[in-house]
Amino acid sequence: MKARICCVLLCLLLSAPYAPARKHHRAASAGGEFDYYLLALSWAPNYCAEHPSDHSRECSSHAAFVLHGLWPQSESGPPPMDCAPASPVAAATVDYMLQFMPSRSLVQHEWTKHGTCTGLAPNDYFHTVERAFTSVQVPPQYRNLGHEQQVSVSELEQNFAAANHAPPQAFRVSCHAAELVGMEVCLDKNLQYRACSGSVRECSSGTVAMLP
Repeated sequence: MKARICCVLLCLLLSAPYAPARKHHRAASAGGEFDYYLLALSWAPNYCAEHPSDHSRECSSHAAFVLHGLWPQSESGPPPMDCAPASPVAAATVDYMLQFMPSRSLVQHEWTKHGTCTGLAPNDYFHTVERAFTSVQVPPQYRNLGHEQQVSVSELEQNFAAANHAPPQAFRVSCHAAELVGMEVCLDKNLQYRACSGSVRECSSGTVAMLP
């Protein structure tokens, strides 16, 4: 009798569907699981001085602040990245985005790394990128810099805030070795300015160098 019961239990166990343990990896989370957007603008003169072999439009057009990307951001902890397999972005979309981004490879990279985490289709994601970028006004004093300047980080953020009628907490300067890398702008999911959270690093230097 005991042997018969054991046999029945074994059959039930073997016939039960296998449910693998769920793994929780932030980088592979489902698209759309994020708190707000971070718009990344690169200061092209400093980048191009460090990359003389870069012949993209970023360095050939004498640009100032250049669109790098629009990234899903977390209130705390690392932001989501590489959330799903990414097919190549349609050629028509890439061609259109070259109005705003310096290279085809960057368009594809931004979709693969960040766009797949938004829960949006590629066309909708890049439409959102365009809207975010065109809504931010670069202060006039930084559009045609005639000579190298040392600029206060807080002044740079305040000037962006004033030009956009936004709170200074929505802007964060990024830097490397006291040289300006770019400006990062925090936007909610409706692309309205909001304060950056502690997950967005602030430049540790009080001033940054801006090449013309």
